This record gives sequence, C-alpha cells and structure tokens, in this order.
Amino acid sequence: MPLPPNDVRPRLDEVDLHLLSLLQADGRTPNNLLAEQAGIAPSTCLNRVRRLREIGAIRGVHAEVDPAWLGRPVQAMIAVRLRPDARGALQTFARSVAQLPEVLNVYFVSGSYDFLMHVATSDTEALRKVLVEDVSGRPVVASTETHLIFEHVRGGAAGTDPVTPPSARSGR
Repeated sequence: MPLPPNDVRPRLDEVDLHLLSLLQADGRTPNNLLAEQAGIAPSTCLNRVRRLREIGAIRGVHAEVDPAWLGRPVQAMIAVRLRPDARGALQTFARSVAQLPEVLNVYFVSGSYDFLMHVATSDTEALRKVLVEDVSGRPVVASTETHLIFEHVRGGAAGTDPVTPPSARSGR
C-alpha cells in the first residue's frame, strides 16, 4: 500500500509497535495470546491489528520458505545499474524482472546502482542464465554486479522492542 500524500500516516503508539514486533516474530500467533503478550484485551487486540492492516502497517502475513527446499539453493543479490537515458524505465524494469520465477525481491536503492535483486536458482548455470539473458541482456541495463549469498540471518523489527510489553516498560 503506498504511503499517503506527504507521508501523513497515523501515529503508532507503543502498543501498536509491540503488536507489530510480536506479529513479525510469528504472524500465526492467535489473537488471545497476542493480546496477553501485549497486555491488552482480546477485543482491543483484534481491533488494533485490524487497524494496522487497514492503514498498511501490516502488508501481509506469509510463510518464509527456504528456497533450497524448492530446488533453488543458489541465492544471490544482483546489483543493477540502468543506462542514464533509461531513467523513465525504472518502474517498467522493476515490474518486469519481478515477474521472473527466480526473483524473490526487487529493491529500488540509492547509491551507484539503481536496483538490488534477490534471486534464487537451482545452480550456478541457472544463475548465469538469469544474469546474462534475463537481466544484462535488456537494452536499459548498463551494468550489473552479482554477490552470492552464503547465509541469511533475519533481523528484528526496526524501532520495536520484541521482548518487553509496553505496560512493563512504562512501569504500570
């Protein structure tokens, strides 16, 4: 969900942030347990989570599947720089490469490259094909740089405290 104009988002209080942290740790947490961990009533919890979905703070709940279990153990980040005369093609490029079956995520970034693509393939030959034929072969692409991923460690939610419920932090 795109941000509202001028980034006029509703403010999140510490209960909202705690709920987001708990859900990020385990999106399957039942409402009654979520409410208990957040120190609020189940009905309040249900309403708050519903509101967090409506305003776009929660974009979805999904299973994070290890690509190796899907037969794609080779992962890489491909940094892509578009040609200077192709700046009008940023969205088109991002949407088209996101449709490739090997592409897990596409990030529009700052710095010397325009995009980072997280890909997973069956082997290095399949990675080479994605890189040479599906990415570098596009006329809008000026250059690429590929980094193999050896291990992925997931971080926590930015700005949230996953352990301490808000009531304990405020001394209530």
